[in-house]
Amino acid sequence: MMFWVYILRCSDDSYYAGYTDDLDGRAGAHEAGEIPGYTFTRRPVTLIFSQEFPSRLEALMAERQIKDWSRAKKEAMIRGDWNEVSVLARGRAGRPPTGSGRTEK
Repeated sequence: MMFWVYILRCSDDSYYAGYTDDLDGRAGAHEAGEIPGYTFTRRPVTLIFSQEFPSRLEALMAERQIKDWSRAKKEAMIRGDWNEVSVLARGRAGRPPTGSGRTEK
């Protein structure tokens, strides 16, 4: 049995990440409103990304990781731009501050 992590684009242009052992069935259930929660009031939804994993635990871990990501990082992954995912994974470390740098005297 295989497992998938997936991302749906909702009607409000938000993203929903989940995992399943039945990708087509789960996507259809979200679309049909059979799953209460986040996607229920944000239909229609469109499956825009999926990745296969050999175990439920690996898919669950990937889902949890993706849910913590920024929108920009999710979109880079959806595009398959793994270089950008890597850049975004470094976060603000090593980047110059965006503030003016002024301090009160």
